[in-house]
Amino acid sequence: MNPFDSLGLRHDGRTLWVLDQTRLPDAEVWLDGSEPAAMIALIQRLAVRGAPLIGVAAAACLATFAERGASATEYAAACAALRAARPTAVNLMWAMDRMKPATDPVAEAQAIFAEDIRLCEGMATHGAALIQDGEHLLTHCNTGGLATAGIGTALGVIRRAHEQGKRLHVYADETRPLLQGGRLTAWELKRLGIPATLITDSMAALLLRDGKVQRVLVGSDRVAANGDFANKVGTYGLAVQARFHDVPFHPVAPFSTVDLACPNGAAIPIELRDAAEVRGFGSLRWAPEGMPAWNPSFDVTPVDLVTSLVLDNGVYTTEQLKAGALCDGSAS
Repeated sequence: MNPFDSLGLRHDGRTLWVLDQTRLPDAEVWLDGSEPAAMIALIQRLAVRGAPLIGVAAAACLATFAERGASATEYAAACAALRAARPTAVNLMWAMDRMKPATDPVAEAQAIFAEDIRLCEGMATHGAALIQDGEHLLTHCNTGGLATAGIGTALGVIRRAHEQGKRLHVYADETRPLLQGGRLTAWELKRLGIPATLITDSMAALLLRDGKVQRVLVGSDRVAANGDFANKVGTYGLAVQARFHDVPFHPVAPFSTVDLACPNGAAIPIELRDAAEVRGFGSLRWAPEGMPAWNPSFDVTPVDLVTSLVLDNGVYTTEQLKAGALCDGSAS
């Protein structure tokens, strides 16, 4: 493959390197993700994460595997295994469905990487137009350059508004249980020089009640055909709070995250993760050993709670989504 470089993924022409996001913010460690088995492990332990980036990383891994001489049988088996690595993030399946029949896997992987950068630019352009000078924004989980090959989805919108000279302040949910807001979003915001404050997830309602947030922007791992969407667990509660306090709420996603075969949110599979992630973090445990815990990685927000969905080709209101804008071709 031709060398490429992004915030969380790079290729030197021989080896695919993944920034281990579990080590952030204190250590920037790059791991070899060239082999499919290694990439699957990196995806499943969230060393590489973010719906768009998972798809890009898996495609680059498969292309590298092909370049290293994988047989057609080995290639097909690796493609299927990568596709199944995480069940909710539809970008991974979208990318593997493109890579499976590709006659030139390297060219296809490079096209997927370049396309993700373009999609991020489209989301940033359309989403930044919604943000007014002086707004205080609230976001959840991590949706920046660590989650994509480009500048990000929701955080990319915020970055673009900041680059336009708009005076902003971002409140970042720490995002339980893996603290992806506290570890990753805070790290990105600091690198970008965007004024920000970290909060726990349970503090968001107070900010909304007191009028300290004018807009909520979040990402998405899968958007159903009717506009319902899945995102990191805690998003649904945030949407309910935003609606109660009359604060605009916008999911931001590339069209590759839209699953037209999925009719509504009830049909989105939700990944359950290890209960140990709720009982503690890393080597630190704060709950009794063996305490039962429920740990869905995502929740589903119904379209009725969405002010508008920001895609790479435009902004779609609740009414447009409910009228079938994603299915009739106007949003493709």
